[in-house]
Amino acid sequence: MAKDYYHILGVTKTASDEEIKKAYRKLAHQYHPDKPTGNEAKFKEINEAYQVLSDKTKRTQYDHFGSADMNGAGFGGGWGGQGGIPPNWDGFGFDPQNVAGMGDFGDIFESIFEGFGGQPRRKTYEKGSDLEIQEPITLEEAFSGVAKTLKIKTLVHCAECKGKGAEVGSAFEKCSTCDGRGEIREQRRTFFGTFSQVKACTKCHGVGELPKYPCRTCKGSGRIEATREIKINIVAGIEDNQLIKVSGGGEAGERGTAAGDLYVRVRVRPHAVFARHGADLIVSHELNIVDLLLNKKIEVQTITGGKVSIEIPHGFNLKENLRVQGEGMPRFGSSGFSTHRGDLLVNFIIKAPKKPSAKAKKALEELEGE
Repeated sequence: MAKDYYHILGVTKTASDEEIKKAYRKLAHQYHPDKPTGNEAKFKEINEAYQVLSDKTKRTQYDHFGSADMNGAGFGGGWGGQGGIPPNWDGFGFDPQNVAGMGDFGDIFESIFEGFGGQPRRKTYEKGSDLEIQEPITLEEAFSGVAKTLKIKTLVHCAECKGKGAEVGSAFEKCSTCDGRGEIREQRRTFFGTFSQVKACTKCHGVGELPKYPCRTCKGSGRIEATREIKINIVAGIEDNQLIKVSGGGEAGERGTAAGDLYVRVRVRPHAVFARHGADLIVSHELNIVDLLLNKKIEVQTITGGKVSIEIPHGFNLKENLRVQGEGMPRFGSSGFSTHRGDLLVNFIIKAPKKPSAKAKKALEELEGE
């Protein structure tokens, strides 16, 4: 009778890969033979179930035919009738010196089994890595927008070989270490026993081929380290910590493939006069009590470098900010720059007058009488 692998792991047939992995790790910790609650037979059964359900091909075969053995002999038969134990399994002769520092069991199991059942696959060339840098700007530059030329030290395509990694006219030949497969199989000893593991070839880095005559400039990598100049436009109204994406501005790809992207994180420096709250600006202004009583107009500095003249309305609460419309930052929405601006919020600081003269004191007393 075929085993119910879903029941063994305690998951449903519709369980996701992540749910199957979590269930496996939990049970592997619980029934590990080296634990007080361990059960060697149960532990083997859990591993057998996970090897099937974590592999898309085996899982599909199992769901359709009740077996993951492509020859119809059942899962156990596929490994020589050993009940689902890998052919290199040495039993459970644990060495305490090898156990220390091994980390999470789930990660260990994944590393052990990742080479089983797979066909060697060559590494495909991929585009270069993305980069992220920070670019500081002033609040005035954020207000008006600014063009910047960035100098970035990164990997660029070798000009000598045009990123191919080989001397001009030189061909590529099969890697002798991995015989062109891009992968090598090595034996690995763990506290579970000795296992065979597939890993990328260290000579060709998983590519499977090497230039017959490597480029003398880039030593066959197709890339060299250099400083690139990239121009960007920072639009008016941009806020602190926003990202600008420059397609193709990252590291050059392997062997002439496309470059990654560059992400510029804009940092707006703090301002000595203005604080920013979205599209609004906040400015503090010392207010003379006499000017307030005489209802004089007040001049307040703006981000453009000029001044705006304002009046304090009668009965205005000086504990609140006085809003001056349209004197803030340009609004930067999801669609980009907008012609609408935020407001300027004036925070009043009451300035006490100097000791009044006798004449001024008398005038204040008369005012008090009113």
